Amino acid sequence: MPGQEPRTFRSIFISDVHLGSKAAKTEFLIDFLRHHDADTIYLVGDIVDGWRLRRTWHWPQSHNDVVQKLLRKARKGSKITYIAGNHDEFARQFQGVHFGGIVVADSVIHETADGRRFLVIHGDQFDTVVHNVRWLAYLGDYAYDAAMFTNRVISRMRSLLGLEYWSFSSWAKLRVKKAVSFIGSFQTVLVQEARRSEADGVICGHIHHAAIETFGDVEYINTGDWVESCTAVVEHFDGRMEILRWAQVKSDAPPPSNVLVPIRLDVRVPEAA
Repeated sequence: MPGQEPRTFRSIFISDVHLGSKAAKTEFLIDFLRHHDADTIYLVGDIVDGWRLRRTWHWPQSHNDVVQKLLRKARKGSKITYIAGNHDEFARQFQGVHFGGIVVADSVIHETADGRRFLVIHGDQFDTVVHNVRWLAYLGDYAYDAAMFTNRVISRMRSLLGLEYWSFSSWAKLRVKKAVSFIGSFQTVLVQEARRSEADGVICGHIHHAAIETFGDVEYINTGDWVESCTAVVEHFDGRMEILRWAQVKSDAPPPSNVLVPIRLDVRVPEAA
């Protein structure tokens, strides 16, 4: 949107970018960051994919551009907090350290404009496979790579046909009973952790499933990801939370006015038995 001022929010929450992976949709994210600003930005884990970088080095210019874009926002006054995740767990040893105006943390409490307290955490700490069966987590990561390859093939085909982006892996995930049960269990344990932290809600990532749901007295918010759904969570200046999806593939032509599609996912996923 040449010449148009960026939309400004009180806070923006982004997770699971997976820089260093071929699946990272960095052009989507760069375009999103170009058109959106916030007083406070939270990078809610798995921003850099250390697992994949250890296997094969992949760092094109667009991945560097994302880093530079964030550093530029920090220089211009945005308060940016980097929450470490499992794929960028190396960052956990730098908690409290500032890098170019970006501070690293394992988790933080964010207070909204309307006075609510949210625990902001990646969420991998409550994934028993990641912590207790490490080899299985790595095996799952290889399987995820295969799903992302299928995603890219389908995306190219849809692009040639003039169709909008659609995530095969997200579609498949929500139709596999065990995956649905895992999502339900993940939500339940994160809500419990929010209660233990005496917070009104939790904002997390990790499972690549964007959602805003209420569980009793606790609000559960998941930011989604930038390899499949290309979603972010924003806080408006009145404290209202919203999921935004950047659904347009970046092009040289000005994107249409309906590029930004706010979505609210209100369907409760069944809890695991």
